Amino acid sequence: MAGPQLSPYESVLGARIKELHPRLQQYFATIPPGHVGTGAGVFTHAGTPRRWLWPLIWLVEGRHVVFAGWARDVTFRIRNRTVDGRAVATREFDLPGRTFTMTDDVARSPGGGVVDRLGLPATVAAAFDVTTADGALVLTSRTVGFRFGRLQVRIPRPIAPTIRLRESYDTDRDQQCVDLTVDLPLLGRVYGYGGHFTYHIEADRP
Repeated sequence: MAGPQLSPYESVLGARIKELHPRLQQYFATIPPGHVGTGAGVFTHAGTPRRWLWPLIWLVEGRHVVFAGWARDVTFRIRNRTVDGRAVATREFDLPGRTFTMTDDVARSPGGGVVDRLGLPATVAAAFDVTTADGALVLTSRTVGFRFGRLQVRIPRPIAPTIRLRESYDTDRDQQCVDLTVDLPLLGRVYGYGGHFTYHIEADRP
């Protein structure tokens, strides 16, 4: 019987996955069948303080893509699984007065790198280049698009946002670090979140 498929990150990085901190190697490796990766931590900041963007973000908030708002010291939880070679994740943000759930599904891209489909149903898709730097994993978007029903639109590169994700490990805190930023041409930083969390793999219980 064939073993579990490689995670998309293992598939893309190959031997370079050994360049990551050992805890990150575990985080981005295949999660065995019947198990789930769970984590909990605090985002020092999350969302966007640009209130004029909130009405636009509300269009996708209900589809579990990103939330409209700005908050600090946000507790959060994550659950990761490997499903047919895809990294499937949910993240719960404890926002003031509510909990927001973000979903995404990462697969290896036929053109190299990975593709992250966010939302339920999938609403935003971004293709990323995957690199390592000083033991961290770094993703940088090269294309971003939207899907609403049968309508699929790729944002032209000159006006497309640049999404960067850096996952590293803080040995002093003994915690994993995550930093995500979204920048638009001319406008600069329009969204992001960053913080620390602990993570382990356990048996998946219903």
